[in-house]
Amino acid sequence: MNQPAEIQVKVSLAQSSPTVGTFRERDGALEWSGRQETLRIEPWGPDAVRVRARLGGPVLEGLPGALLDEAPEASSTVKIEDGRGRLTVGALTAEVDAEGLIRFTRTADGSELLAEERAHFWWPGPRLYTAVGNGHHRLEQRFAAYDDEKLYGLGQHQHGRLDQKGLVLDLVQRNAEVGIPVLTSSRGYTLLWNNPAIGRVELAHNGTRWVADSARQIDYWITAGAPADAQRRYTAVTGRTPMLPEWAAGFWQCKLRYRTQDELLAVAREYKRRGLPVSAIVCDFFHWTHLGEWKFDPKEWPDPAAMVRELDELGIKLVVSVWPSVSPLSENHPVMEQRGHFIGTQYGPMAHADWPDKEVASTVQVAFYDATNPDARDFVWSRVRENYLEPYGITAFWLDACEPELKPGFQENLRYWAGPGLEVGNIYPAENARTFYEGLRAAGEEEIVTLNRSAWAGSQRYGAALWSGDIGTDFPTLRRQIAAGLNTALSGIPWWNTDIGGFHGGDPDDPAYREVMVRWFQFGALSPLMRLHGFRDPGMPLGPEMTGGPNEVWSYGEEAGAILERYLRLRERLKPYVLNVMRAAHEEGLPVMRPLFLEFPGDHAAWSVDDAYLFGPDLLVAPVVTAGATARTAYLPAGATWTDAWTGETYEGGRTVTVDAPLDRIPLFLRDGARLPVSE
Repeated sequence: MNQPAEIQVKVSLAQSSPTVGTFRERDGALEWSGRQETLRIEPWGPDAVRVRARLGGPVLEGLPGALLDEAPEASSTVKIEDGRGRLTVGALTAEVDAEGLIRFTRTADGSELLAEERAHFWWPGPRLYTAVGNGHHRLEQRFAAYDDEKLYGLGQHQHGRLDQKGLVLDLVQRNAEVGIPVLTSSRGYTLLWNNPAIGRVELAHNGTRWVADSARQIDYWITAGAPADAQRRYTAVTGRTPMLPEWAAGFWQCKLRYRTQDELLAVAREYKRRGLPVSAIVCDFFHWTHLGEWKFDPKEWPDPAAMVRELDELGIKLVVSVWPSVSPLSENHPVMEQRGHFIGTQYGPMAHADWPDKEVASTVQVAFYDATNPDARDFVWSRVRENYLEPYGITAFWLDACEPELKPGFQENLRYWAGPGLEVGNIYPAENARTFYEGLRAAGEEEIVTLNRSAWAGSQRYGAALWSGDIGTDFPTLRRQIAAGLNTALSGIPWWNTDIGGFHGGDPDDPAYREVMVRWFQFGALSPLMRLHGFRDPGMPLGPEMTGGPNEVWSYGEEAGAILERYLRLRERLKPYVLNVMRAAHEEGLPVMRPLFLEFPGDHAAWSVDDAYLFGPDLLVAPVVTAGATARTAYLPAGATWTDAWTGETYEGGRTVTVDAPLDRIPLFLRDGARLPVSE
């Protein structure tokens, strides 16, 4: 219904052009329009709404985003009266005043959750559209700030902060910096900025601002509720992860890099000779003939069928590295270029990075396939299917450099099938994972896992695991991974891990680094996925012949090696529990690695703990992240009883305890009498 013309609404004369807009209800949604802007608020699942706003016409459908095509059903009501509009969906109510300002409230008591806020009383308002040409705008969406608010999520970053209030974060994909624009607030809401544009979010004390450098409309989704309920709602509208295969819950062995078939098999055989549990081993980059041919080099991998057969007999899954970049030396380059399968450029050739390749002394200029193009996805999968899946039965892939790894990283120069780089660039890693998910599904595969260096909102529905990228190898870096993993978990990605021991260096013969490795390995055993990787000293220059130092559990000396073996066996004992928690991720959308407040939202202190976490609902993990430490202080949330998993001592929650943490022990606490096979 339209707002009756005879109603006179008061507006503020302090504004440059006060606007009385028009309201109407359309297909269960609330729409407001004024001064060429259209605002549409519609139910989008229980306790949730989707908000879209556009200057110059009605809202557009079918733009790239994270939300599934169909929203979950939810009952709602729309009321338009006294020059105001109100849409209520369960626990969330969206109120819009005559001038188009939105205020989100708790339906139960009308208290404010989040409200738009003007940048200035004169101009601009909370939504700013600055033309950049051809119907695109630099978009700004402003909300009020709240002094007591804590903010979490936003993907994976290396700043080490769990609560990100006060930070400015680029919304862009980079190695080890993964932009996933979903934010969970201590005030009881979760918000998804449903826009893959390059931009930033500013979480200042005088306001929150989301910015898209170039896009066609504002689009976001918001839900009300406690963090666990919000995770359920968020994953229901962006997609839930598949069920993790049993093999993937075990230990993954990896290093940069095993150069030949014989070298990789020798490591696999040695694990089995020593009786050590291992579920997967990774064949890293440069195993190919040329970059972008996506097949084994027969000089180094002469009989992949025999290799896979032997690994199967050993109970080890082979994971193969697949990059999205294509060398001009690749047999696929000419046909892909002719068919328009590469990311284009606004200025210059279709070359996006320099990279070493075989049979040349210097680097070559490589292109990236356009994962937003369904035909390009089909072509790349056809090569992967014909070279890995069909002849050898390989179904697990490591999707490295999938930001994509541009040099330099100017998205504004790129032209994707889905749109200009500035408008759609952040979606690339999710679409790259989609290539493999849809290909494997079409081939009849039910168990799908890809290991990705980057992700975006919704990546989880494609079976994408995320790792924290090429990071350092010291204790401060280890400490930062806890917050990185927890914020990733709150961004809808339950499958997450780090390179155990870090990536850049680390001398296996250095006692100081061995301590780092032991503590990191303990953390890795209690991470969603457990994978040992790194470019150990002594390294070699980047190129097809490169390899790093040894990186197997026996590479770190007798004392450290014995501890690493102990935690390998702990992970194996915990696999049934890990798989149960993974089922909760699959069926309910709850993360595996959980901040304490996810389970204990009523405990105020739990919202500030950034150095410990819950592994599933029943196990509190307090990693040791300081050199030379032999004790660890940890906060135990109120509302539960906690038992030291090593000593059996019991503590009431709501207190801080200090426990022994010798080198061979990571402090673990069991919740309310839970029984898990921690001690041998």
